[in-house]
Amino acid sequence: MEVTKLTKQNHYEAIAEQIKQLITAGSLKPGDKLPSTKQMSEQFGVGRSTTREALSALKAMGLIDIRQGGGCTVIGPPSGPAELPELEKLRLNKATLLELLEARKSFESSNAALAAGKRTKEDIDSLKRIVEQMKDAIGDEAEGERTDIQFHLTIAKATHNAVLLQLYESVMNEIEAAIRDVRRVEIYANAAVASQLYEQHSAIFMAVASGNSEAAEAEMKRHLGHIESILHKYM
Repeated sequence: MEVTKLTKQNHYEAIAEQIKQLITAGSLKPGDKLPSTKQMSEQFGVGRSTTREALSALKAMGLIDIRQGGGCTVIGPPSGPAELPELEKLRLNKATLLELLEARKSFESSNAALAAGKRTKEDIDSLKRIVEQMKDAIGDEAEGERTDIQFHLTIAKATHNAVLLQLYESVMNEIEAAIRDVRRVEIYANAAVASQLYEQHSAIFMAVASGNSEAAEAEMKRHLGHIESILHKYM
């Protein structure tokens, strides 16, 4: 693999961009194996942790697959429509991701408050059903992820505001793509954490169902702050 050695340390974005260009240009094709982390670190002139960050970013973009003990395999470029450059760069930019998480906490807390005032019986029934499913899914990685995503989406729908719903879906699509792997391992597959999340979602539900906007906002903010504290360890 021909690459340009970096002149700056800890520049994982530049590594990811070079490899991405090789994949996009067809120099690296689906099924090709990337050199080992040690080899790439030597080629780029960086530490292994920097190389691992770049590989994680490429995986988040759907360009490579990383398997424990099996190295990295090219699976891209994606066959879907091209993303805007700003969205592609997002997955390489920790500062932007942190800003998105901050924005999410702000507008989702507001969503919860608004939902508490505008929710219908159908909204309450849907949220109750999801919370019950969430309790049954503790320790089940795939089901835990599904119910979590569905809960927050249902809160957004309960605002009965199309603009807020669109904003939620747009921002969450980017956040989910960036943190999916860490979230699955550290949140849904961890029974202790999943149990905490169930309690938090249950508290949000109770506040929304009772029409208590202040409590709904506070519980959502507390829940998302907890999620951020977990993710900060990996960013």
